[in-house]
Formats: sequence, structure tokens, C-alpha cells
Amino acid sequence: MIELRDLQLLSALARHRHFAKAAEDCGISQPAFSMRIRNLEERLGVTIVRRANRFQGLTEEGEMIVRRARRILGDARALEQEVAAIRGEISGALVLGVIPTALAFTGRLVRRLHQAHPRIVARIDSMSSTAIQQGLDDGTIDAGITYGDSIGTDLRHVQPLYEETYVLLVPDHMTDATGPIPWSRVAEFPLCLLEPQMQNRRILDRIFAEQGLHPRVVAETSGFTAAMVMAREGLAAAVVPRVLVRALGALEGCRVLQLVDPVVSKPICMATLQRDPELPVLAALRDVVTSLR
Repeated sequence: MIELRDLQLLSALARHRHFAKAAEDCGISQPAFSMRIRNLEERLGVTIVRRANRFQGLTEEGEMIVRRARRILGDARALEQEVAAIRGEISGALVLGVIPTALAFTGRLVRRLHQAHPRIVARIDSMSSTAIQQGLDDGTIDAGITYGDSIGTDLRHVQPLYEETYVLLVPDHMTDATGPIPWSRVAEFPLCLLEPQMQNRRILDRIFAEQGLHPRVVAETSGFTAAMVMAREGLAAAVVPRVLVRALGALEGCRVLQLVDPVVSKPICMATLQRDPELPVLAALRDVVTSLR
């Protein structure tokens, strides 16, 4: 009988694509990890991993086994949660992949979820929209909070959440403006923006390009914390989601200006894989999302 632990190790290897990192993630030594993978190959009578001096990928048989392994692990996890639900409690881990612009909203969402179901432990991973789609497909995340136009609906359940709009967070010494400001003015400020591969950055780059603008980017970051600190320290302005400013409140030494001409909004949604039966923790999360509307 194949052990679930071996399937967990194989799933981790497929996710990390690196023996040492997968072993560390699973909490065992690399030699022990490699031995269990080899023992699994011997038991099944196939080569799962293409090896040389390092991991080179999965064989065709290995890819099939990983897909099966993830379904089996998902079913085992669902069984544990369903048994707990029969006892009247919804509990277990819930992994959320979230784009950086939606982290503040997700924090409030998880607070509501915890109020309703205190035994659910949520893990929030900041990810790009591309990584979220991949994470849903390979089962490494349970739900993704991402841009509605970046997620495929095939075999996925998509729930609209809110419309993302943008404001300019700018140091007081850089402007006297107090009201709405056009995007053409934004390009005049030194800016700290997200990295080019992030969907939010692609949205902003498209806005600037459509207006023939060439923004003065002085720093790039993978999240908004550094951008907001730079604005507070008077080093650069930042284009940030309005929902983030609402969650954190006013920042000393900065002003928040609505962006217009054009007014831009992007739909944010929650996406999960369609499965039957559904994980109880996901059903609970979906109920909380519905209650927010």
C-alpha cells in the first residue's frame, strides 16, 4: 500500500522542483527524502523523476502520478474536514493565494471567517496572478483572490468581490494638490511601483502608454509596504489601491489623491476549483464572501 506521506513528498518535489527545498518544506533530511522517492519508484515500477546531478523534471509517468497523488491527498484532506463537520465544527487549514493589491481586503475577509469559524487556520500567500492560476491548477492553494480578467473560468468557480480603483499616495512636499489629479500629472512625480511582471504594474504601464506618458520610476518592489514607506519618507509617490489606504488609514506626511482622466477600475474575484465534494473550509469561506455583498 502506498503511504500518503510518500505522495505528500512527491507533491512537494513537483511544487519546488528541487530536492533540498522540497525536503526542507517536508521537514526531513534530503537523503531520507530522496530515498523515499526512490522507494516509491521501485514500488510502482516506473521512473518518476528525471535525474542527473540535480532534479531535471518529472517523467511523463511522473506527471500522471503527481496529478493522481494530488487528487488523493485532496480527498484525504476533505475526508478529515467532513468528519469534523459531522461533529459540528468546521476546522482545518485554508491556503489563499492573493495578489498584493488585495491583501488588505483579504485580511478583513479572514477576520470575518475567523469570527464565524475560529478553528479554521488561514494562510495568506502574496502571489502574482499567474502564480495564483498555477497554484489552483496544481493544488498548492485552495482559493485565489485575483483579477477577474486574469483567471480562466474553465473548471473554476469564480465569485466577484469588488472593483479595484487607484489613488496616488504622494509626500506633502511634492504637491499642494488636495483634490483629484489626472494620470498625466502622476508621470511627473518620482514613482515607486510594483515590479514589471506583476499584473498591477502591467495595468499601470498600459494606462501610461495609452496616454503617451513616460513615468519616472525610481524604485520597484514586489509589494506595497516599501512603496508606502518611501512615500512616507518623502522619497517617491506611489499608485496604490484605494482599499489599501482605507484599511491602513492616513499616513503622516502624505496625502491621498483620487486619480482621474481616466477613472480606472478592475474587477477582483475569488476563484476556486470546482470539486465534488467541496472542502468544508472552502464552503465556509464562500459563505462569508456571499455575506459581504
